[in-house]
Amino acid sequence: VTINPIPDAQIDPAAQTICNGTSITSIVPTGHVNGTVFNWTRDNMGTVTGIAETGTGTISGSLTNTTNQPVTVTFTVTPEFTNAGLTCTGTPVTATVVVNPTAQVTQPDNETACIGDHVAVEFKTLTLGGTTTYDWVNTETGIGLAANGNGDISFQAQNAGTAPLTGLITVTPTFTNGGISCQGPAEAFTITVNPDGQVNTPANI
Repeated sequence: VTINPIPDAQIDPAAQTICNGTSITSIVPTGHVNGTVFNWTRDNMGTVTGIAETGTGTISGSLTNTTNQPVTVTFTVTPEFTNAGLTCTGTPVTATVVVNPTAQVTQPDNETACIGDHVAVEFKTLTLGGTTTYDWVNTETGIGLAANGNGDISFQAQNAGTAPLTGLITVTPTFTNGGISCQGPAEAFTITVNPDGQVNTPANI
């Protein structure tokens, strides 16, 4: 009589967080019974694409989150050992991958101000479940705004000249969740500061 062993499974890493569209750290199943086959399945196929629903052995590849919030993909690994025509199944184990969404910033409106006006731009996002921060750069410091910064914009409009001054502001969002920060596509808008009105002094007649 042949008595087959019951296979076991361990997986490394058991949990990880990645940015949208990037490769996971390969999940490697191991066990103490030589000849064990590790079959796996995964969930959330409707919202996260890129790795097949089933497979065998090491799990690798990239995952794409089609939503605006983090989604957890759970891989269930089942060890199987076959000998003398009999297959013995061990206890399944799981590994999780949190796939962050792509960072996003809503397109800001262009702004026009007069000298001395308070200009405020509040950045917004549609992403949920983490923290979105914003870094921006400005092409025209003559309007009273620094060349770069982070967070919302708030300043007093300036223009030392006699023609309108326009700064092109490019803002880049970063989404952070699970200790992983993921940068998204930038959006650009303009802030124009008009000069004070003036009239030439007419010549005496």
